[in-house]
Amino acid sequence: MSGKKRKEPFKKKVYPGGHFDQAKQSRGIGKIAVVVLLAAIAISSVAVAISLDFFRSSEPEVHKAALVDHLSLTLPNQSFADNVTEILEQAGYTVDYYPGEEVTVEFYRNLPTHNYDIIILRVHSAATVLEGKEFVETPVTFFTSENYSQTRHVWEQLSGQLVLAFYTVPEPIYYFGITPKFVTTSMQREFNNSTIVMMGCEGLTNTKMAEAFIEKGAKAYISWSGSVSASHTDQATIYLLTRLLTEKQTIEQAVENTIKEVGPDPVYNSLLIYYPVSSGNDAIGKPNSE
Repeated sequence: MSGKKRKEPFKKKVYPGGHFDQAKQSRGIGKIAVVVLLAAIAISSVAVAISLDFFRSSEPEVHKAALVDHLSLTLPNQSFADNVTEILEQAGYTVDYYPGEEVTVEFYRNLPTHNYDIIILRVHSAATVLEGKEFVETPVTFFTSENYSQTRHVWEQLSGQLVLAFYTVPEPIYYFGITPKFVTTSMQREFNNSTIVMMGCEGLTNTKMAEAFIEKGAKAYISWSGSVSASHTDQATIYLLTRLLTEKQTIEQAVENTIKEVGPDPVYNSLLIYYPVSSGNDAIGKPNSE
């Protein structure tokens, strides 16, 4: 024989448990089994997702309201707070109450993050400032209970988002005031298509603050055309919420009926109005998502 190695005849590979053809067939079955298994997993995942959606849809959705009672520091009215809470709870809302000491710059900054459907602002506010001997109209400003300091919130002050606000009686006490620019620039996230009931003075002397809230995701802003006494705005707000939530009237109907029943402010002759005009046809007797 020559020195060349003799070629061995081709040998079939044998896998444990069977011959080559059987192994090939086994691999094919394995592939089918994997595909079937993946399909089963996918079907199971869909079934789980459907089940979760079912349980989510079966759970009652939570609707939230906030009563921001900044006036509790200077003009407290526990009966008002109790009545408003009762009206809201009977209409299906959970209610968060914020006393005056909690109404800080940071509170306003984070207000949209709580996902409220209704926000009632019982707050001091103004849309005029005294320059010399004359009052000059300005964008609406909300008072906070946070004492003013030139060294705090410096950027917001320099950019016109925060201003100095103060009470004149009995002695001036200086606080930070929130401007419309703060609402659009520094408030976190968006409002939940919220209805804003702004009980303070001059809340709709001009529409600057209302426009800021609408731009930030609110659907309606209800307030006064001029100054208003605390007792009158308390009475009117209870009547307004009853018309909106208990009787399920539209915003236009509820505001008009409130003015007919409670009347303009007897001292300042200011009227309860709303913004934008297109929100007048909205009803909030049912929570927003329904």
